[in-house]
Amino acid sequence: MEILIKNGRVIYDNLKVVEADVYIEGNRILKIKKGIKREADIVIDAKGKVVSPGFINAHTHLAMTLFRGLADDIPLQEWLETYIWPREAQLKPRDVYKGALLGALEMIKGGTTAFVDMYFHMEEVAKAVERAGLRAYLGYGMIDLGDPEKLEKEIKKSIRVLTFIENLNSERINFMFAPHAPYTCSIECLKRVRGLADEHGKMITIHVAETKREVDGIRREYGKSPVELLDEIGFLRDDVIIAHGVWLNDKDIMLLAERGVSVVHNPASNMKLGSGVMPLKELLNRGVNVCLGTDGDASNNNLDMLEEMKLAALLHKAHTLEPTVADARTVFKMATLNGAKALKLNAGVIREGNLADLVIIDFNKPHLRPANNVISHLVYSANGNDVETTIVNGEILMLDGEVLTLEEEKVMEEAQKVADKLREGG
Repeated sequence: MEILIKNGRVIYDNLKVVEADVYIEGNRILKIKKGIKREADIVIDAKGKVVSPGFINAHTHLAMTLFRGLADDIPLQEWLETYIWPREAQLKPRDVYKGALLGALEMIKGGTTAFVDMYFHMEEVAKAVERAGLRAYLGYGMIDLGDPEKLEKEIKKSIRVLTFIENLNSERINFMFAPHAPYTCSIECLKRVRGLADEHGKMITIHVAETKREVDGIRREYGKSPVELLDEIGFLRDDVIIAHGVWLNDKDIMLLAERGVSVVHNPASNMKLGSGVMPLKELLNRGVNVCLGTDGDASNNNLDMLEEMKLAALLHKAHTLEPTVADARTVFKMATLNGAKALKLNAGVIREGNLADLVIIDFNKPHLRPANNVISHLVYSANGNDVETTIVNGEILMLDGEVLTLEEEKVMEEAQKVADKLREGG
């Protein structure tokens, strides 16, 4: 299929905003030029609108849409142990599928084109993603708690998900190994994951240093920080994406930089759960690739990457008392190009030859005019409701605000039924 986007303001290579047309053929951006004269199956007039790289949500738990608003204003461990884990134990595979569809719908409408997800019943998440049309990197969240028998079961589950996803033979759906965290996974588990990732040529995502309690516990048990522990066992390489990285010291940051590890900032979740503030300035100064994520809907409480950019930018200015920290261009790259870099994905920037993962944002709105600075407006003024069209892998998932791959009302109704059942304890 050929798509021609005309008359837009395009966020081009190196975040240069140009007035141009964008021609898409198959799943690639073929041409970016003013006044393209070519036939296309679909022509979109983007006058007064901005053509942007799609946003890459580098850390979330999609099916946790089902728990949105269920337990707010509670510390992380209590939130997990009292409210989330007991309800997750009730989830059936079909429930996860319906929750993942709702999350996918939310992402499409908010301009997210690719995401990294760690959860369970991941075959169901893969089915939801396949139907929705998004690009995804999916991992089964492994937790063995030092139990050798449970470890073997967790590895078998992970390999089963890997096989399922590979058999889909999809250009958009990819597998990642996803050990939950150093405090829930044994050293043996982490070593096995590292070996399996090497064997199968897959990436790894893992929660690291999210809370002070986690870091203190690892230090008491092993005499070192979680990052030092992972490095000591040879876990850290440039195929690893760690989520959160809130409680990192100077040595941790140096190690992450040296090993080429990417770190995902989740400002809304970290603030809401009172986990702390990532040392973003120090990470960036060391050259660490920092991406952006929303975490799950239960701790955010949405998947709006435009909103997440604003929170990231404002949080670090307030925290450091430096208005130049987390400037708009830096944060925009975290939400686009840096996520693509972490995933080794030929996307995150609108450039000839790149994957056609892009969005059109309607700037014909009072809060986005005058359009003095497009990148600034996207970070500080826009929100997910301003996204009008979402294209992934050259396929239109939403056009003029209408989602084409999912029945919105039905998806929301089905998710509501599951949430009602969970609240009633059934």
